[in-house]
Amino acid sequence: MTAPLTAATSALEDLLAEFRAGKVGALARAISWVENRHPQSGALLDAVYPQVGRAWRTGVTGPPGAGKSTLVDGLARHWGAAGRSVGLVAVDPTSPFSGGALLGDRVRMDRALSQTGVYVRSMANRGSLGGLSLAAVAAADLLDAFGFQEVLLETVGVGQAEIDVAAAADTTVVVLTPASGDSVQAMKAGLMEVADLFVVNKADTPGAERLQTELEDMLGLRRAAAPRPEVLLCRALADQGVAEVAQAIERRRAADQASGRLEARRRARDLARVRRLVVEGLRAELWHEQEIQEAAARALAHGERPDEVARKLVRSILEGIQRNGGPA
Repeated sequence: MTAPLTAATSALEDLLAEFRAGKVGALARAISWVENRHPQSGALLDAVYPQVGRAWRTGVTGPPGAGKSTLVDGLARHWGAAGRSVGLVAVDPTSPFSGGALLGDRVRMDRALSQTGVYVRSMANRGSLGGLSLAAVAAADLLDAFGFQEVLLETVGVGQAEIDVAAAADTTVVVLTPASGDSVQAMKAGLMEVADLFVVNKADTPGAERLQTELEDMLGLRRAAAPRPEVLLCRALADQGVAEVAQAIERRRAADQASGRLEARRRARDLARVRRLVVEGLRAELWHEQEIQEAAARALAHGERPDEVARKLVRSILEGIQRNGGPA
């Protein structure tokens, strides 16, 4: 057993040495480790954690077809041209064949890819209903620790459920289009509540200004302690309004840093991540226990309802934890 452990430790140390030396290939391998759940990925993230927290994370979300990728491409080029290093995680739908990203977003970001100081990585959402997988959040940590000043997270575009990005970003940008129609009503309880900034993209199409007015009216009805989000018009494909969006993000950044909201938001982000890791870790560990699966199968065979079986299993697991003195 000693040799494999030594080899694994050596591989981690070699990767960390190259990562800390600023080698982009090491960054790519590190992200692959967390995406593929390499046995040493946890140790890798622990090792780089002291360097996490210097980058500003901007999450960009919204319904499919709103132009998120085009806007993110424009923001990356804007900050890159200003001399800021930009790391971008573009979350794509999962391929039904390989399990990897379909790479549609990366194809649409070809202009940012050609710019010095901009790094783009496509990742699969791995079935996450909230638009971001845990691996994407970990990848943002790696980009941060690597030294990128701006980290952009673009979600897959799944609509109302897509709120993971709000828990992962320092600033959340929601992109809509006049073609959204009544989607604003559908999103009031979801994306409407998590936005720090609204961007009405494809502003040259009919209804753009009307949508802007509707959003501002709806925001006027909210009772929230946080600052009221700005609502901007943009034509990302023509690079019109992208600089104004970047400036609005920077205004929000300055306000949140000055008020202490940034620190509180990052604490909440870490807590939300712990919660997701605990839930997903328990689900993966417990359900792979043969004894639990056999107990569930026996109960179902005896005519018990699935809800009842699940409640009994949870109760049994919790009682076992209590008998053993609770969590370590």
